[in-house]
Amino acid sequence: MAVPDRLDVTLRLVRNAGRASLGDLAARLGVSEMTVRRDLDALQARGLVERVRGGAVAVAGPESSAGFGARAGWQAGLKDRIGRAAAALVEPGATVLLDAGTTTVHVARALADRAAAGEGPFTVAVVSLPVADALADRPGIRLLVVGGESRPGERSLAGPLTAAVLRQLTFDVFVMSIGAVSAAAGWSEFTLEDAAVKQVGLQQARSAFVVADASKLGVRAFASVAPLDAVGRLVTDASARDPQLTPAAQETLAALDDAGVEVDLA
Repeated sequence: MAVPDRLDVTLRLVRNAGRASLGDLAARLGVSEMTVRRDLDALQARGLVERVRGGAVAVAGPESSAGFGARAGWQAGLKDRIGRAAAALVEPGATVLLDAGTTTVHVARALADRAAAGEGPFTVAVVSLPVADALADRPGIRLLVVGGESRPGERSLAGPLTAAVLRQLTFDVFVMSIGAVSAAAGWSEFTLEDAAVKQVGLQQARSAFVVADASKLGVRAFASVAPLDAVGRLVTDASARDPQLTPAAQETLAALDDAGVEVDLA
């Protein structure tokens, strides 16, 4: 796969739009149409999208075929490094809100390892069934599963019940995943439901930081979450500083620096 790996975000853009053109994908990803064509061909080869003239359409079928399960293994080693770096930032005894997403599963596993090694305890509230599974019955972890409707394929919890429960709680830190971040649009997500949960999480936490691989840099998703300065830190992978990254990614890094957001490379 190319570095940065854009297949995750490309897939989610196509899925949430239903049909996406080469031009729109190129603009949202900050890359050339030729690059988008190659990525769509790779996704079609996996049976995740169907190429059509001028773009691609989402493949009809089980949600699990193009949701969390399809993405969980992509860049697993890289996301594990991000997860361990992020977990190391959490103070022992902290109350943590841990977001949904493939990267936050790795944060959860690293927190559980720290707790088992005597570096806890941690109280962790989760809005994701896979994240909950990573923390269940682990010593030193007090697990709170926030209620809500489970989104098919993603297995994340969202909707008014999730937001209502979160508003009754306060957290030392919110570890937030993100679908996209750009200089112009700030932090953004692919669905209104995900964006709404993140907005409440930011309101209820004393501090917040984002975990995301470098493929999210310079990308604009559908729903705005918050301006760049709403979080204090981004934990990402070392390719974020690769000069071959897209111009939009480099502009985003500069904007994060201007907003006072620390960027940690794992």
